[in-house]
Amino acid sequence: MGTRIRTRGVLSLLLFFVLWEGMGMGDQNKMLPEEKQTLYLVPFDNISTEVLRRIGEALKDQLKLDYRIMASIPIPGSSFNPGRRQYLSPDFLSILAEKYSAPGRRILGIVDQDLYVPDLNFVFGQADIKNKTAVISLVRLRRKFYGLPEDQELFERRALTEAVHELGHTWGLSHCTNPDCVMFFSNSLRDTDRKGYRFCDGCLKCLERKDP
Repeated sequence: MGTRIRTRGVLSLLLFFVLWEGMGMGDQNKMLPEEKQTLYLVPFDNISTEVLRRIGEALKDQLKLDYRIMASIPIPGSSFNPGRRQYLSPDFLSILAEKYSAPGRRILGIVDQDLYVPDLNFVFGQADIKNKTAVISLVRLRRKFYGLPEDQELFERRALTEAVHELGHTWGLSHCTNPDCVMFFSNSLRDTDRKGYRFCDGCLKCLERKDP
């Protein structure tokens, strides 16, 4: 969705992921972009501060982005579809772009409501490539949604996977056909749990071809 963007620091991000395995932290730090970007974490309504912090720290570790937790903003009431009992995902992206979009920023909205787009039953998240904004829903990432006992570690790993996936779109990455790549489209949590939060070699090469 949207147009492909020109980014700075993507090559450095690529090198960081290529050298992630088997390197010490000292070497990894050499791969940081010269100009750090800031990730804005924007909660809609009541999201646990601890959950936000854990997601932020995990993304900082994985993507080497500084992050800021912003004040919560209201869920757009007009986005609620009473027939589906879900919220229209693009409305959240519009609000995030209007309030926070600016050079050097990436914006990730986090909502604890079920999201959808018209052609799908639900979405775990969505991204706007042009404005470098993304949103994820936490609802279906929790085991209790399916009547199962909670698992906080699993929940946080799923949230990280979906966040990296949607942020990957903000760098212009499309869905990947490799089921083990974070950019693979998740039809269900089974896909999310299998693929994890790392890019495959093919997606890393796509990042390399993009303008720095």
